[in-house]
Amino acid sequence: MRQQSNNLHYPKCNAKISFTMKTAKVIKAAALAAVMLMSSGFKSDEFSLTALKDYQREFKSTSIGACNTSSTKTYEDYRMITAPDSRQYWHIRNHMTVDEETGFLYDEDGFIGVALGYLFGAIGTRYYIVLDTGIILPVVKIDAKASVDASDGCSANLNASVIEFVIDSDRAADYFGAHNGYASYGNFNNYEYLNGNIVDFELVLDEKIEDGIIYEHTLEDETVTEEVSDEVRIVRGGY
Repeated sequence: MRQQSNNLHYPKCNAKISFTMKTAKVIKAAALAAVMLMSSGFKSDEFSLTALKDYQREFKSTSIGACNTSSTKTYEDYRMITAPDSRQYWHIRNHMTVDEETGFLYDEDGFIGVALGYLFGAIGTRYYIVLDTGIILPVVKIDAKASVDASDGCSANLNASVIEFVIDSDRAADYFGAHNGYASYGNFNNYEYLNGNIVDFELVLDEKIEDGIIYEHTLEDETVTEEVSDEVRIVRGGY
């Protein structure tokens, strides 16, 4: 088993980077989904992007819809987040581990670090992003896209990307290949296990799925989408 590193390395930098910390209330929800589950759990020391092909939800979640279906998945380097008075900085230091192979950051439950717009709430909020390829991405918001760059609070004005991975770009370039100075051509949609258009965002709740239990709850989303249908899903938890 390869070793992971939770020793985050930041370059010396005197300048502070400011981030928009708007925490819009994206979701007003109470749920409705009958979910039958078998939770196998996730061990963070077994983190692997290739395991995303078999990933299943480990926590209860509530659908909030997709504010944009873009397939574009850009990235930023976590070492540029240097302001010690920011929530981003401390969340990364306290909760995230750098995967030494891919350069991706993940938390204790294997949720991958991303930057999201202000519609997606506070730093530390976790989501399941469902793609049209059947892949489910477990993500945690560890940086906030500036409202000047994502004025609708959802997607980037420049390239319509909703998901911006927060990574060690040097390690990522070694793993995915560097082209014109960009890992994976600057778009992780080029990677097989991250490929696909967004179908849904699911807000991850604190309660884990229990083996063999059926849960019933109702969803009434009032912000991200105008209408969300009740649905029934049968899922298993963990990688």
